[in-house]
This record gives sequence, C-alpha cells and structure tokens, in this order.
Amino acid sequence: MLRAMDSAVAGLRAHQNKLDVIGNNIANVNTFGFKSQTFSFKEAMYQTSTNSTKGSTTAGGVNAAQYGYGTMMGSISTDMSSSTPTYVGGLNATISGEGFFITYPSADKNVAVDDMKKTDFNYTRVGQFNIDANGYLVDANGNFVYGFRPDKVDSPTKFDGELVPIKAPVDVTGNNFTGDSLQLKDVKINDLGEITGTVVSTDAAKSGKTVSLGKVAVATFQNPQGLSKKGSYYYGASESDNSGTASATIPGGSTSKLMTGYLEASNVDLAKEFSDMITTQRGFQANSKIITVSDEILSDLINMKR
Repeated sequence: MLRAMDSAVAGLRAHQNKLDVIGNNIANVNTFGFKSQTFSFKEAMYQTSTNSTKGSTTAGGVNAAQYGYGTMMGSISTDMSSSTPTYVGGLNATISGEGFFITYPSADKNVAVDDMKKTDFNYTRVGQFNIDANGYLVDANGNFVYGFRPDKVDSPTKFDGELVPIKAPVDVTGNNFTGDSLQLKDVKINDLGEITGTVVSTDAAKSGKTVSLGKVAVATFQNPQGLSKKGSYYYGASESDNSGTASATIPGGSTSKLMTGYLEASNVDLAKEFSDMITTQRGFQANSKIITVSDEILSDLINMKR
C-alpha cells in the first residue's frame, strides 16, 4: 500500500481533531468563563531508508533519507488569559486578574489551604452566586462556595485559615455558624470578597444588623494551564497533575480583587476561529485528495495486466 495514503489518513484524523476543538470553541463563544483551546500538530513516525553517515577521507558524508507517515495531535493547550467582564448585577463577581473561585458539591469539608489539591474541589472563573434556603453561598449549579469565615460575627476583622463553606451565621454576635441561619436581605459582595447581609428578624435587637458571612477564597496555581476542564465551567486539580503549587487567599493585596456585579465573558476570538476553520478545512480537503490520487494509482497498477 502507498505510504502517501497512510500519511493522508493520518492527516485526515488530525485535521478532524482540530476541527473538533475549533467547533467546541465556537459553540462556547457566549459561555461565561470559557477559555478557548488551541490544537497543534506534530510529525508522525518516520521510516529511514538511508542512515546519516559522517564520512571520511575516502568517502563523503551522506544525509539521512527518511519517509514520513503524516501528522498527529501535538497538544491541545488552553488560553487562560482573562476576558472582558460583562455587567449582570446581582450577587455576582468576577476576578480582576488571575485566580479561581473554589466550590464543592457538599458542605461537609473543612480543608487546610495546604491540602487543597488533596480535595476534589471545583475551580471556576464564574462567580454566579446566590444564598440558598439554608443560608449557604452557592453557585449557579448549587455547589457550595468555599472561603474563610470571620473570627467573630460582630467584629469580622480576622478570618480563619481553613477553607470552609460560606454560610450565614446563627446570631449577630459571637462565632456561631452551626444550626439554622439568620434570615438575610440585601446580601452583597465587595471587591475584597466579603459577603455581608442585613438581618431580617422579629427581634428588634437583631433586625437591621449587618453581619458578615465570610470572604470568598481566590485560588491560584503556579501553572493554571495544568488544570483539567471538568465541564460546566469547572476545572479540577490533583496532586499528580502539572498545575504546580496551589494557594488560596482572600482577594486584595497581592491577590486579585473582585469586580462585583460582573461575570467574565468567553475569551474565544471568533475571527481567529473562523480563519483556523478555513485553513483546517483546506488541509482536510488536501489530504482527502491525496487518498483519491493514491486510489487512482493503485487502480492503474491493478489494470496494468488485463
């Protein structure tokens, strides 16, 4: 069988894979927090017909002669650069710079920052938050948002070092987050990630008081491209991946602040995607033409003797 046909088949597969990536990018052009991906090719295997030789005083050197067998997927990399913030209002926030919000499907975790990668947290750029019926801060998928609780509800100047689910307190004084939460209204988030609300109560001593639920955590990674996409605008990290050292702090200072009321738009560049789609389509078409030509040559060989 002709090597050209093998190379063309490999080329078809590789170009189809690139079209799959481009299609996913275009499909998510309006998905909040989506990070576009880039597909790259690499050469496939080679068959050496003549080895490269150094040569001597009696014979000159000879370069290697090799037959290639097409192309294959080199890498699929994710562009983690920030995109344009879009104002939507409400209890929403986007990170103005690097970092991720931390969420988890249950509220039974108290995790030390150093143990973040030992826990199957979900990391997201989409701060689409609300307070559920039990007083927990949750995202649009109902996952609990993790951060740091205030040391004292009535004096929230110091925050605990453990990552915990953010929850409305039980009372307006002390340090009590266990039990039925206070009913709150006008829940807000500021640029330093602190969640506050106004108490609604029949008790005049409590009603109208402003309490702090805590501060959302912003997680950062040495190599954010090493995170794995999990779907639903989530990323995952593990101890064995290539994301590197992980840390979580409150927004502000050396950590990016938040833009309240905003959500981050997709960073897909439609002009680039359409141009890549055209060149990839032409590459696919050229490889299919090689298969057609190879088929014609094989047909000619078969018909040489009649």
